[in-house]
Amino acid sequence: MTGAPRVAVVGGGPGGLYTAALLKRLDPARDVTVFERNAPDVTFGFGVVLSDETLGGIEHADPVVYAALRREFVRWDAIDIVHRGARHTCGGHGFAALGRHRLLDILHERCRSLGVALRFRTEAPDTARLTGAYDLVVAADGVHSALRAAHADVFRPRLTDHRCRYIWLAADFAFDAFRFEIAETEHGVMQLHGYPFAADASTVIVEMREEVWRAAGFADLDEQGSVDRCAKIFADALGGRPLRSNNSAWTTFRTVVNEHWSHGGLVLLGDAAHTAHFSIGSGTKLAVEDALALAACLDEQPTLPEALSAYETERKPVVASTQRAARASLEWFEDLDLYVGQRPRQFAFNLLTRSRRVTHGNLRLRDARFTGAVERESGCPPGTPPMFTPFRLRGLTLRNRVVVSPMDMYSAADGVPGDFHLVHLGARALGGAGLVMTEMVCVSPEGRITPGCAGLWTGRQTEAWRRITDFVHRQAPGTAIGVQLGHSGRKGSTRLMWEGMDEPLPEGNWPLVAASPLPHRPGGQIPRQVTRAQLTDIREQFATSAWRAARAGFDLLELHCAHGYLLSGFLSPLTNHRTDAYGGSLEKRLRFPLEVFDAVRAVWPEERPMTVRLSATDWAEGGTTAEEAVTIARAFAAHGADAVDVSTGQVVAGERPEFGRSYQTPFADRIRNAVGVPVIAVGAISSWDDVNSLILAGRTDLCALARPHLYDPHWTLHAAAEQGYEGPAAVWPPPYRAGSRPPRTGRTDSPKPRLTLER
Repeated sequence: MTGAPRVAVVGGGPGGLYTAALLKRLDPARDVTVFERNAPDVTFGFGVVLSDETLGGIEHADPVVYAALRREFVRWDAIDIVHRGARHTCGGHGFAALGRHRLLDILHERCRSLGVALRFRTEAPDTARLTGAYDLVVAADGVHSALRAAHADVFRPRLTDHRCRYIWLAADFAFDAFRFEIAETEHGVMQLHGYPFAADASTVIVEMREEVWRAAGFADLDEQGSVDRCAKIFADALGGRPLRSNNSAWTTFRTVVNEHWSHGGLVLLGDAAHTAHFSIGSGTKLAVEDALALAACLDEQPTLPEALSAYETERKPVVASTQRAARASLEWFEDLDLYVGQRPRQFAFNLLTRSRRVTHGNLRLRDARFTGAVERESGCPPGTPPMFTPFRLRGLTLRNRVVVSPMDMYSAADGVPGDFHLVHLGARALGGAGLVMTEMVCVSPEGRITPGCAGLWTGRQTEAWRRITDFVHRQAPGTAIGVQLGHSGRKGSTRLMWEGMDEPLPEGNWPLVAASPLPHRPGGQIPRQVTRAQLTDIREQFATSAWRAARAGFDLLELHCAHGYLLSGFLSPLTNHRTDAYGGSLEKRLRFPLEVFDAVRAVWPEERPMTVRLSATDWAEGGTTAEEAVTIARAFAAHGADAVDVSTGQVVAGERPEFGRSYQTPFADRIRNAVGVPVIAVGAISSWDDVNSLILAGRTDLCALARPHLYDPHWTLHAAAEQGYEGPAAVWPPPYRAGSRPPRTGRTDSPKPRLTLER
């Protein structure tokens, strides 16, 4: 950006100071001023952790700062997890930390040497005066940013306070690893996060749920009283040594997300723009990386608007990814009491992989001995990845943990599955999955989603399904095939997916029924509210279809109570507005789905398992919550469900899902560990490494994958080949055995010299 504009940086934390230094270094003619209301030696917290990636960016941008930091860093590579008297260590991680005071001193010195004006103990002028006097104003004023608040209508921040209290303390000795220690007290579970930041000092963060904090009496203690109580609770971790504070106070973490990051010449940076929970150590890292990106964009782009737009475009996806990982980590610690009963090494593995960024494969590379010990403790035979261990549901033993998720194909004629279904399901059965599921199979013509949906209401349909199950059992022995039964409810009478998903048919519509007379989409067909007599008829349709499914030879039956279809419509308060015995409280909303479940279970063979698919959240205000999903799952388990298939959403058109890697798996995790029922996890599980991680951590029992199996019908067999596994859980069909190793490719290296002569 040409010219020498005046720049004001509001906030003297690491992000603001480093921004000021970089901008001045790139253009010494710039007039750069930092406003910081506190004194130079006032800061929150103690130690700062930076990644090698961030340090690499600093090294290239400012070797002087990098050299100063490198001289100060304390480095280590191990993580200790201490729980119920057992200490488990996992190495190979790589950390670098230094004191926050020392980091600020280095940045103060660098700013002064470059000619940045540092105004400490100085409140920044109001927003109007700042933007009038300076060409660029960098709002680095933290999570409670006044500059952001002044233009909240533009930045549109979303601020979320969470359920744990924490306090930031220090100890006058150095831990020899990043330490997580769990204390199970009479008041509830508490945890310590500790790491060294100097040769003789460590950061210590103590965290617990709000209700535990209150029950333990911390609300009634002053600062020193809290410090002393924490030292006593974690005396073993501290070796009996005291803790100290730095004007420390108990607080709750606040997640900050902004829809926009700039307005005119005002731009957000660091915690003013976004926050990430301290349990993944990314606050200072993100702020420093923001500074690097902002400075680069200002240097590269011809105008200020273009530079700020480029900065936001570059940083938003990176920050969003980090925030998803941080949110997963935060929620794991919020729900820590769900996991304390796990086997010691499994608990440690679960903690290490909580953010879903660190995986089974990562940990094997970092510390194969630790990961091998976790596998052995969990019962994995030598050389067997977790995904290739068997799992039993009632009288059915699945040879591995991979499920081909139900996927609507919209390719049936009059509800009859044809050659397409034979090839589609047969190919995936030959591909090695432990369980292959049909699409939602409808219990009546009126229960179809589209004219192309498959059914089980006639003998012809039953025989067509029998042809498919016979093929699977004969040609893919060891693979189970399951049927998912459902009724479309208010989401029926629509076009085939590729002709307009959820769009009404242009002609040939059939009447719809639902829990309440609410269309799925504005302008859509309004369903009739199901009467008592119709409830009885529909229940019998499910039972009859289940009887046909048994005759068709299916090994497992799943009742579809998710995604806004008929039974799901009864469960959600957004779609069930009834005032009779089937609406109102959750207990009443559960009544009809449970009646259907019982009717199906009564005719389904005793030895064959039955599962239920749920939407654990509607992703919409006022809809089903994660806590209600636990109650719903518990009710189905009490009625005999052998497992719960935990999906989310697709209930209302206005949903706002929080997409991301394995984004639905936390809901399965919660149900599994709160209810004690086996679960099937779904939702952007894309790699066999994800499957191994989820299984070994105890977050799920089975993993259902859809799109990966559309991309590669032999996904499971290829996963076995890539991991070098050749056991009974992934058997290649005899005609395919020649393909069990990747084909050779052309050479990409040049021939090595035959002879080398010394000179």
